[in-house]
Amino acid sequence: MKIRNNQGPLKWFFIGISAVFLFIMLILPLIYVLVTGLKKGISVYLAAVTDEYALKAVGLTIEATIISVIVNTVFGLFAAWTITKFRFRGKKIISTLIDLPLTISPIIAGLIYVLTFGRQSFLYPFLHEHGIDIIFAVPGIVLATIFVTFPFISRELIPVLTAQGTDEEEAAALMGAGGFRIFREVTFPHIKWAFLYGIVLCTARAMGEFGAVSVLSGHLRGKTNTMPLYIELLYQGYDFTGAFAVSSILVIMALLILILRNLLEHRGKSEN
Repeated sequence: MKIRNNQGPLKWFFIGISAVFLFIMLILPLIYVLVTGLKKGISVYLAAVTDEYALKAVGLTIEATIISVIVNTVFGLFAAWTITKFRFRGKKIISTLIDLPLTISPIIAGLIYVLTFGRQSFLYPFLHEHGIDIIFAVPGIVLATIFVTFPFISRELIPVLTAQGTDEEEAAALMGAGGFRIFREVTFPHIKWAFLYGIVLCTARAMGEFGAVSVLSGHLRGKTNTMPLYIELLYQGYDFTGAFAVSSILVIMALLILILRNLLEHRGKSEN
């Protein structure tokens, strides 16, 4: 307690170092993005963010994010439930595989899908015969986004479910409650904030994914370019104002998600 209430110079030195670091590494670049995007006036800014290809990039980003969050919500909930509530061989292997996207480069993940579904794959003749396009198409972008984001929800739920234990659920089962009712009335109230927090993190990661999506997209303007890819395309074309204008939209979306995350975190702590 004395350390927390300490008002000496060491405390303010650490606070100052942290504040300067955050300002230089985070706040200053964000300010630069917004200022550069508006540098040539609001009309140029609005023209850049309402461009046909920019709107398509925004739409594709939202589409891939929504699908990824839905899939990972189902997977994360089932995976966390399985790992914490059941005993079986191979549990550690499953837990390790869940962490795999966090330990390998997203570019490697993209290459894995290229090798799995590309022309050199044994699956390609079947996919081509049935008109199924994955590489250089929207399904590939969705698959890549799902892969890089699927640990987030399960990793938020596993510690909470582990700490919760099984006593309350076993008691409810002995009283005749069914599985769905046990989950709805006993389990979910304990994990709801961690569950929502995981969804927010998954959403933020999905919106900003670049590496794996870049490998699989083919950079087809208006078709397979998400917002990060479209920003790169504008920047490489020396359209710096347009690149920073579209970047500012991504920044605003990220800030809204950050605010939502903090609200959920605060609400969860207040209830605990």
